Amino acid sequence: MQTATPINPHGRHSASPITLISSLWRNRTLALQLTRREVVGRYRGSVLGLAWSFFNPVLMLLVYTFFFAVIFKSRWGTGGTDSKTDFAVILFVGMIVHGLFAEILNRAPRLILDNANYVKKVVFPIEILPAVSIGVALFHAIVSLGVLLIAFFIFNGFIHWTAVFIPLVLMPLIILSLGAAWFLASLGVYLRDVAQTIGLFTTVLMFLSPVFYPATSLPEAIRPWLMLNPLTFIIEQAREVMIWGRLPDLQGLCIYTLCAVIIAWLGFIWFQKTKKGFADVL
Repeated sequence: MQTATPINPHGRHSASPITLISSLWRNRTLALQLTRREVVGRYRGSVLGLAWSFFNPVLMLLVYTFFFAVIFKSRWGTGGTDSKTDFAVILFVGMIVHGLFAEILNRAPRLILDNANYVKKVVFPIEILPAVSIGVALFHAIVSLGVLLIAFFIFNGFIHWTAVFIPLVLMPLIILSLGAAWFLASLGVYLRDVAQTIGLFTTVLMFLSPVFYPATSLPEAIRPWLMLNPLTFIIEQAREVMIWGRLPDLQGLCIYTLCAVIIAWLGFIWFQKTKKGFADVL
């Protein structure tokens, strides 16, 4: 495993953008190694091992298709095809985006608590722990996206070429999630109730996002409030490139990315200013 750069936990920690980028880049190999170890460790001891990361989204997609398309006979109401599988596939896109964001946020408050041994090691760069959690969540999201593409091809006989833009669509959300993870990881050390609160928040956020319904189904007076939800724009854009075969809103993604970068930097500042007290609290 890569040797981390020595850090003095009692010294002053720079929170400049250059420090942020250089820390992530300098410790990228270590972060990848920890991500791989955590992904493999999550399924260690099970009969199917890593195959569970594939079968879980397949099972969920089958459940969505059966309940929403067969039992409830739900339709998305976009004026497109009337295939019974349309609703399940469209819903699955929203679930993937929400699942990525929720997994990062739900784990963030306990990142430092669950890795207290790293905090007491002067040479370990604990600021990469949120990046590791993002790597794990991203691995599962990529597997789910693969399942989605396979299902879409089986149901429709083709895949939209615009699906290649999905990394561009998800990148702003990943940057935003990194900032939120830094903030929550630090806050979780001092306020242990944050973990339970965030779990409730991400559950409520799923129903406040256009996961089970299109944004256009809401009254026009409510739609602007829905756009304040950080998941709304990303879910809509993910469906544009994956389901409808349209190009993403590049201007909107640029604005979102700018806001996400600011939030990530603020989260990093908070983490750097508060991490010197982690060892005392733990």
